[in-house]
Amino acid sequence: MAKKMTLAQISDCHLFADDNGQHHQANVYQNLVKVLLAIKKQPLIDAIIFTGDLTQDHSEASYQLFVRAFNHCDITLPVYYVAGNHDEPVLLQRYLSRAPFCQEKLLESEHWQVLLVESKSATPAGVFSKAQAELTASVIDPNKAQLLLMHHHAVDAGFFIDQHGLKNQADFRQFLAQFPSIKALGCGHIHQALTLAVVLPERTLNLYTCPATSIQFDASSVTAKSNGQPPGYRIFNLAENGAIATEVFFV
Repeated sequence: MAKKMTLAQISDCHLFADDNGQHHQANVYQNLVKVLLAIKKQPLIDAIIFTGDLTQDHSEASYQLFVRAFNHCDITLPVYYVAGNHDEPVLLQRYLSRAPFCQEKLLESEHWQVLLVESKSATPAGVFSKAQAELTASVIDPNKAQLLLMHHHAVDAGFFIDQHGLKNQADFRQFLAQFPSIKALGCGHIHQALTLAVVLPERTLNLYTCPATSIQFDASSVTAKSNGQPPGYRIFNLAENGAIATEVFFV
């Protein structure tokens, strides 16, 4: 890849077996198509990163529908992914196995590494496992800057979704503190576009959350409810000097 990297992040599609399936009164397949077509109009995107929750009804047909959306929109950019709490990693691997989909968990340029971190656990909440920590540590190049992307949020967002956040937040912060080259974090899961602070002993990292392609959650509700915002996505621009610029778009 070139010296500068530009990435589009999408998340939380919550598809059904049927392309007319609705999640909180939103046609989630049509919303995904709208987002993909909008990303196609963005200049100079290097890759799309999907940060999980492909499915709502857990059907194999929903995975096929996800692939169909990318084919329908003629997406030729490489598409990388991590599993969300709704997803089955085996089915992701089975259906997201051909171009444009890529199963690698590392994107690399001359100055940057983008690492995809798996946080799925046996419950809706996330876990940063010891095995994932060892794997991530093994590929970090201290001479480059890193952006880490995962499904679950590593610090509380202040509304009901926090009951399903990353369970071992302290372990994750301890891991991050060991690597001063890590510049920022990104996640999905919370169906909101926020910037949250991850406070470490010697520095604070920004956690950029991605709006969903399905619905955006009402942060004042005690349970999942749409706030009426349209589907969205996030763009990351990773500069040669290690700086990050990021912007959210709703379509």
